[in-house]
Amino acid sequence: MKKRLFSGCTPSGNLTLGNYLGTVRGWERNQETCDALFAVTDLHALTVPRDPEILRRKSLDFLCLFMACGIDPQKSTLFIQSHNPRHCEVSWILSCQTGWGELSRMTQFKSKSAADRRPSGGLLTYPVLMAADILLYGTELVPVGEDQRQHMELTRRLAKHLNSCAGPVFPLPEAVIPPSTGRVANLLDPTAKMDKSHDNKDTYIALTDTPEEIRRKIGKARTDSRGDFAMDDKDSGIGNLVRIYSALTGLGTGTIIWEYEHRGYGAFKRDLGDIIAETLTPIREKYNRIHREEDYLKQVLALGKDKALEKSERAYKCIKDTFGLITC
Repeated sequence: MKKRLFSGCTPSGNLTLGNYLGTVRGWERNQETCDALFAVTDLHALTVPRDPEILRRKSLDFLCLFMACGIDPQKSTLFIQSHNPRHCEVSWILSCQTGWGELSRMTQFKSKSAADRRPSGGLLTYPVLMAADILLYGTELVPVGEDQRQHMELTRRLAKHLNSCAGPVFPLPEAVIPPSTGRVANLLDPTAKMDKSHDNKDTYIALTDTPEEIRRKIGKARTDSRGDFAMDDKDSGIGNLVRIYSALTGLGTGTIIWEYEHRGYGAFKRDLGDIIAETLTPIREKYNRIHREEDYLKQVLALGKDKALEKSERAYKCIKDTFGLITC
């Protein structure tokens, strides 16, 4: 029997090369080897104020990009999170099993709330909704970036708590983090991750960027003042670019450095820009084509909603029963 896999992405900003290398690229393979669910997690987007029209548009944009990156709605369960209301209900139940202190110590909450003078309660309970997303489907595997490891630990703790109450019903989900590209750095500040919601679009490569935009951004990307290809500093700008090159070509970092250490940063950046453009152009073209097919998108949304509701039925009833709630 195939293992169940769940992965989601919040429709804010623009899906980036970092998202692609960290999780999205592997989804097409995941749907062949796993019982895979892929969600546009629009409820997570509400932790900060959003323009309703932009959120609706972004949700459809992300759905189209998922398919452009290889997700087949017939093979996988591809859906919008809010189309299954059980996510919210289970999130509330799990919130009542989670301590305020545990949530307030979450690294992401501390960093994001520090930058927001009026952080929302949703920002605090975001990890519980993520846990509900995962546990609602009896998930075993969760492709995530390195920055989500702490949230996965909370999810596993909640799964253990449910099992202590209801018996060994829920698998303990495992985080699947690619070893070499679990964190792709900001192009201008390699000490930070490549953030799809960053205000400065030059800090990331979007999956829908044109070849000209990609080459320009790589040309401006930070390298290092030393002028060599040393990889000893984990926050090295050139190290980040070399790892991207390696992830897209399959070449080892040593081979890449040997090729360019005498040719210099200029030649390296030109070639890397071409490689990224060649990778992303088919995705951008397929995305544009799918986005124009409104009737097809409606069919995908309806199919995904039905499949998500069906696959969440067993865990949903079990969680309600565990805490004394009556299921009709």
